[in-house]
Amino acid sequence: AEALIHFKRGAKFSDKPSQGMVAEMLWKGEGVAINRPLAYAWMDLAAERHYRTMLLRRENYWNALTEDERVQAVELGKPLYETYGDDVAKKRLAIALRRAKNSVTGSRTGMVGNLTITIFTPTGSETIDGSQYYQDKFWKPELYFKWQDETWKNPPTGNVSIGPLEV
Repeated sequence: AEALIHFKRGAKFSDKPSQGMVAEMLWKGEGVAINRPLAYAWMDLAAERHYRTMLLRRENYWNALTEDERVQAVELGKPLYETYGDDVAKKRLAIALRRAKNSVTGSRTGMVGNLTITIFTPTGSETIDGSQYYQDKFWKPELYFKWQDETWKNPPTGNVSIGPLEV
């Protein structure tokens, strides 16, 4: 249930993976009651930028819905787009980034010097160089969305080999 709160917060800022995770939680009933029509509406929203993984998942959801659930899904999707769709959520992110960028530590020219930033991750805290933290792709909306699109439209693939069981 707590994860859902955080994913919805990310979803308000047009974060498609967060929107997809809300859909997954609703579809599987993780931390929330199963709601397949609402899950489809969220996944449709997550697929708004045509990320392959989101599109495929959306189509799988649609094929699993009954006719009644499909009608519900379409109706439930309309208000979601009004709050979380790119037309409004990208603007919301641009405003938030601009406000946060105005409170940057360092010089007005962008020099961060020896600044380090501590971020908190699921595995503990991590310290990173300020110049990494303040890269334009994280702070300029058009660059951020370009970076996100490059990451999600063609995600890296690979294979994992698992060796024999060791006792």
